[in-house]
Amino acid sequence: MALPRRQLLHLTAGGAALLSVTRITWAQAYPARPVRIIVGFAAGGTTDIISRLIGQWLSERLGQQFVIENRPGGSGNLATETVVRAPPDGYTLLALVATNAINATLNDKLGFDLNRDIAPVAGLIRSPLVLEVHPSVPVKTVPEFIAYAKANPHKITMASFGTGSTSHVAGELFKMMAGVDLLHVPYRGSGPMLTDLVGGQVQMAFDNLPASIEHIRAGRLRALAVATAMRSEVLPNVPTVANFLPGYEASAWNGVGVPKDTPAEIIDKLNKEINAALADPRIRARIAELGAAIFPTSPTEFGKFVGEETEKWGKVIRAANIKAQ
Repeated sequence: MALPRRQLLHLTAGGAALLSVTRITWAQAYPARPVRIIVGFAAGGTTDIISRLIGQWLSERLGQQFVIENRPGGSGNLATETVVRAPPDGYTLLALVATNAINATLNDKLGFDLNRDIAPVAGLIRSPLVLEVHPSVPVKTVPEFIAYAKANPHKITMASFGTGSTSHVAGELFKMMAGVDLLHVPYRGSGPMLTDLVGGQVQMAFDNLPASIEHIRAGRLRALAVATAMRSEVLPNVPTVANFLPGYEASAWNGVGVPKDTPAEIIDKLNKEINAALADPRIRARIAELGAAIFPTSPTEFGKFVGEETEKWGKVIRAANIKAQ
């Protein structure tokens, strides 16, 4: 027997209200079991360190273990795909990094769309890249380096920790904005790149500041500028690239994402706890030790940021014709 329209609408509204209450109750009880944080890189790096720091905080605050699971491979794509295919229940988190935004354009055969299939939760940190040279390079400022590069086209080696890496696209953006021609030399990671840069086998690079800071302090490398929009507290006397090339900005960053369709109530709960961690003096001090800055955001703000980063580096990758290797 067909129900009268008014009664049908009443039942439909009641069902929707019940579903809403159920979702809220579910979020309040979350987490009821251990949560995985999938990290797309090996243990010991900045992404792993910050993920463990936040994971420990969440474990203590929410009463369940937040377990770090390292799944290196495919420049972070393996980890991302793992999270994309996980149930959208808040029990599988992704350690989102700048490389994810780069991969969205660099790899045209991914089995997922980052901005469609991963829901943003929160930003964690932003880490400066630093434009540095070997002391044998006869320059001390960015203008001097640009003039030197223009006088020696395709002769100055620009090292990076891999084709399509953050350091590579930062260098390509610099080349375009400065109008210089540098010879790209890719390495398999920051470690081997730094070894050759300190040894003088290559001449300049954009590197994560935490990895290079001790070499800079010891005089084994010369910092010409930081690539963030603001100066770094770790190198307060070093200018920004943007002081000489207005609008230039390049930084490494970390955040948290979850599979799409994860309940908004769970995303909001995670966001609240993560931002509380970033406001804690102990967490802030540890992040400062890494040479990074806290990056608190709402889910909407973080999603907008990831989208802008994807678009920005996509333009650089297409303009420089960078191909995945």
